[in-house]
Amino acid sequence: MKLMRFGPKGQEKPGLIDTAGNIRDLSSIVDDISGQQLLPENLASLSDVDVNNLPIVEQGVRIGACVGNVGKFICIGLNYADHAAEANMPIPEEPIVFTKWSSAVCGPNDDIVKPRKSIKMDWEVELGIVIGKPAKYVDETEAENHIAGYCLINDVSERHFQLEISGGQWDKGKGSDTFGPIGPWLATRDEIKDVHDLGMKLSVNGKTYQNGNTKTMIFKPAFIVSYLSQFVTLEPGDIISTGTPPGVGMGQSPEVFLNVGDKITLSIDSLGEQTQQVIADI
Repeated sequence: MKLMRFGPKGQEKPGLIDTAGNIRDLSSIVDDISGQQLLPENLASLSDVDVNNLPIVEQGVRIGACVGNVGKFICIGLNYADHAAEANMPIPEEPIVFTKWSSAVCGPNDDIVKPRKSIKMDWEVELGIVIGKPAKYVDETEAENHIAGYCLINDVSERHFQLEISGGQWDKGKGSDTFGPIGPWLATRDEIKDVHDLGMKLSVNGKTYQNGNTKTMIFKPAFIVSYLSQFVTLEPGDIISTGTPPGVGMGQSPEVFLNVGDKITLSIDSLGEQTQQVIADI
């Protein structure tokens, strides 16, 4: 299934994408795509719904983040060897972990707000893992059973905040408002033929900067879930952003950073596309 949420910000309704690409309204079946609804047994019951009996949503509706009420938004840094090289940083021996605050979550096509003191705002196309079953001290061989599905994420970053202010504190540069567009949909595991071989692309103002593939990830999704579960209980609706391939702005020569008015388009195979415009904070 391809599950999603639509409607005005703060009033999103649950939906799914049918085989013809239409959005179908699920609000008569479930309240939201979040938390307990992502448990395996609840996803299984959704898969039995006759999609043809669900109302078709009018075109042009706003698409919200594909998961509601996100609890933890955990991110993995430098998880592609070639991205670590362009960042002039060593390949990590263990996953680098940081977080985004919940106010970073926004819809896949919502505007990205450039913070007032931002001077090095950057982009990162990333594969997102959506947790569907509580995970605590999970073995890697069992970790996939705790994944509800996958989604597209733009890990928007502010490099000055991340690497330069106060000697570098990653959360500062990663968690600003709107720095976590999620969606357009959550693809359940059965929708993905091979999560280790998904093409990833990102362009700014029509110029392609990132053109990578999940097969070059250092730490794979199952390992990441297992690793994190040794330190914190992962819960249904938690999001894990798994790192980015090369082509970020700070890796260009000379460096390229986002400005007000810039348009970002990104995609991952089977996970759809996002389009955002950078606007100024008010």
